[in-house]
Amino acid sequence: MRILFVTMHRPRRSPGQRFRFEQYIPYLRDNGFDCDFSYLISEADDRVLYASGRYAAKFGILMKSVAVRLRDVLAAGRYDIIFVFREALMINTAIIERLLAASRAKLVFDFDDAIWLQGVSEANGILAFLRGGRSKVPQILRRSDMVFVGNRYLAEYAAAYNDNVHVIPTTLDTASHAPRAHPPRDRVCIGWSGSPSTVPYFDALTPALARLKQRFGDRIYFKVMGDASYENPALDVKGLAWREAAEVEDTAELDIGLMPLPDDPWTRGKCGFKALLYMSLAIAPVVSPVGVNADIVEEGVNGFSATTDDEWVAKLSTLVEDAGLREQFGKRGRETVVERFSFDSQKDRYVQLLRSMA
Repeated sequence: MRILFVTMHRPRRSPGQRFRFEQYIPYLRDNGFDCDFSYLISEADDRVLYASGRYAAKFGILMKSVAVRLRDVLAAGRYDIIFVFREALMINTAIIERLLAASRAKLVFDFDDAIWLQGVSEANGILAFLRGGRSKVPQILRRSDMVFVGNRYLAEYAAAYNDNVHVIPTTLDTASHAPRAHPPRDRVCIGWSGSPSTVPYFDALTPALARLKQRFGDRIYFKVMGDASYENPALDVKGLAWREAAEVEDTAELDIGLMPLPDDPWTRGKCGFKALLYMSLAIAPVVSPVGVNADIVEEGVNGFSATTDDEWVAKLSTLVEDAGLREQFGKRGRETVVERFSFDSQKDRYVQLLRSMA
């Protein structure tokens, strides 16, 4: 079977792509699938799209993207499956997906966020009219032969428009994402991994973490990964840039991993990647019990959940003071990922579902 993966970003660029389908491509090939990749945004385009202004250059990227997708439409008949991750084009139209669905190929649609709510970045606010409207995702869902989603909340939304919806959790390769030993130390590292767009979630914890720092002083320190521009003097922390090659090593320094979230329609669609990342490395997690986090983290068994500042301070204080409990949560969290959220736990089902498209 031949599959064309239709995506926004180049391979290895987007965490969503990496963990939703890119990690499965070698296994698909081993099982007789011929996989091709069509993406729109190059490394140079990234620097343009996420900068303020430069509208002529951004229009040029859009025109180039339309040309790429028209070539995909013309080539669609050569494939058995067209796999669209999130969207085929970055503007509010499903015309490309409709044309792909009209070909002989089966259309598989995959998404891992509440993308029907998605807006635009601050740098592109003037272009919001190109992204406006909420009819695009339902149109794609109606024309898809199969839908993959990352959690039950997304599945409930998709099921209103499509009766062939499957929950495929975001997974990690537990061979590469494995615990790392570090030398004994007197300080407990509490950290967060994310991106510039999600660092406000960490920032909202500043009052609770400042109270924790006041209580424990130099016995604890904080680490923020994913936004090199982030600084928080109250916590004496400066952010680190995300680096794929060092993601595991950078995260493995943590003793406690944080995943704070507000409870709203967007965050309920999150697929819990931060919690899974920590747990795969046997790091004790403390999370907001929002969306799939409540399924991943079992209170008092493989981690803690917290909602109010007082709860965050209390749960984190318990873990700072109890190394044995951190180790217990780490071990059981690792088991949770291996059993339910690992590449190995989902790979055969993934292949079987795609093969059923024949």
